[in-house]
Amino acid sequence: MNEEKMTLKESVRLTLRAWCFYWKNTPRFVLSTVLWALADAVSPYAVVWFSARLVAELSDARDPQALAVDVAWVLGVTALLTLVRSVLLHWKSVEREQLNWQLGHDCFMEKQMSMDYADEDSQQVYDLYNFIQQSESFCSGGNPNAVALLDSVSAAVFRILGGAVLSVGLFTARVPAGPLTVLNSPLCVPAVLVLILAVAWLSPVCASSAGISSPDIEEEGRWGNRLWAFLMGVCRDDKKALDVRMYDQFEFLKDHAAVSMPAFERARKGKFGILNATGNAVSALLMGLAYLFVCLKAYGGAFGLGAVTQYVGAATNFFVGIGGLFTAVGDCRFNAPYLKTLYDYLDLPNKMYKGSLTTEKRSDRQYTVEFLDVSFRYPGSEQYALRHLSMTFKVGERLAVVGMNGSGKTTFIKLLCRLYDPTEGVILLNGIDIRKYRYDEYMDIFSVVFQDFKLFALPLGQNVATAQHYDVARAADCLQKAGFSDRLARMPKGLDTCLYKDLDEDGVTISGGEAQKIAIARALYKDAPFIVLDEPTAALDPVAEAEIYAKFNEIAGDKTAIYISHRLSSCKFCDEIAVFDHGEVVQQGTHEELLGEPDGKYYELWNAQAQYYTEESA
Repeated sequence: MNEEKMTLKESVRLTLRAWCFYWKNTPRFVLSTVLWALADAVSPYAVVWFSARLVAELSDARDPQALAVDVAWVLGVTALLTLVRSVLLHWKSVEREQLNWQLGHDCFMEKQMSMDYADEDSQQVYDLYNFIQQSESFCSGGNPNAVALLDSVSAAVFRILGGAVLSVGLFTARVPAGPLTVLNSPLCVPAVLVLILAVAWLSPVCASSAGISSPDIEEEGRWGNRLWAFLMGVCRDDKKALDVRMYDQFEFLKDHAAVSMPAFERARKGKFGILNATGNAVSALLMGLAYLFVCLKAYGGAFGLGAVTQYVGAATNFFVGIGGLFTAVGDCRFNAPYLKTLYDYLDLPNKMYKGSLTTEKRSDRQYTVEFLDVSFRYPGSEQYALRHLSMTFKVGERLAVVGMNGSGKTTFIKLLCRLYDPTEGVILLNGIDIRKYRYDEYMDIFSVVFQDFKLFALPLGQNVATAQHYDVARAADCLQKAGFSDRLARMPKGLDTCLYKDLDEDGVTISGGEAQKIAIARALYKDAPFIVLDEPTAALDPVAEAEIYAKFNEIAGDKTAIYISHRLSSCKFCDEIAVFDHGEVVQQGTHEELLGEPDGKYYELWNAQAQYYTEESA
């Protein structure tokens, strides 16, 4: 969180920026909020005004017909305003749901998908995003408070305007001759206003100070929320349920959850609680001052009983509006640092050049990719993940990239797909620097099945096509090629069968091997000229992995295929094998050629792993 103290001007600027976002994306939410605040503010004043007429009639002429009319007005206006408020409140609630979607989609999902992958992959950016989420959960910091401020400021402004209109007579009515004529002094009205405004200011200052003091505990409080969210996730995760039950881990987890409680207890017992109580006491004093001034002028004969009813109600609501406005100012300053953190995240610039050249769409798939002396280190790291890599991919070639964990294989794929740009050197597509091509079009020539691929709790066909509307025959064909046709035949709704049970109780649970086949079918459906398998079968045994790779080699067709693995048996069929070690390509050649180099890394790895896939061990 930004520790510097926010000025009121900067706080207002950030809040207005949030409101402008709401108006731009969901103008009906802003309109419904303002109209509801108007109706909510007008309602008590309307009742007060008509009630004052009724009391005046009761204390004066007591005309039955006039009383009946006044009662009818009070009941009719009250019923009408209640109906209007209910309709507007329902409208506002509906629009708030739309706003929540917009905030989640435009503020975060769209930003995450559009930001440079280097930023999305950054721990610093992840911590920033996590801070925003935890702050919203802990103290509604950021957008939730900004939304609430729109509501409270609108209500306060309308209350002040309504109270000012109905209270004019309170300050202009003069007391007849007597000891209270001092209330007619030109200095009396300003003095009373200053006193009441001072008290009105003091009450929200105490409340906002209580809020501002929360940074004393917010770090611990956010940690507590984060801990609770993690622990509840563990308890709800069916994949972890066996372990939790087997080792009776619930009590262990509950002890960890208790760590977060002291922060909330200190908030209730310490300065936070004292300041809140003081604010409430001052607010009560404000009401007392308003009542005292009205009663003194009425006692002095300035107006009658009906006017007392009007002025007491109007003054009370007027100063509630003043107090609400002061409170909103305090809340605005309290919330501003959270909004600044939010906009620090949303305003992260994209530094990666997205290119302008159109990627040639070749029906013959004649694409050649070449690495020329490429080196790379991750942002903030002094150590190179890749050093002096030079390699060319020939059209239709099968290339295996092998090596131990941490040797640079996945980094190589990230550079190939331009998730990162090289620190040194250049990558060429058909002889042109890939940075010059339009970013989205360049990525379209690759299909990648990562080790940690993700399937969604959505229909099978949509998972394959990554789209709601897709070519059914093509999706089924890709699943058949990936070896999933037998399982598809047993699915109750075919391609419309939901995976998992998160969103559909009739969804089917699939095994790890079946999930891998679906991921491969998804790569085939994209039909990109380059296809990459980045250890998607790492959880399988070497023999099963080799079978999947061999099957995929048959269906890759004229695509250029790249297989990433730290297990050598899976890639014997490839045209060429590149051996990575400590970020460098230390060997290249066919399986037979590399085994013919007994001093080489490939020979060492092959003999170390041979026990897992020789016929004897089987």
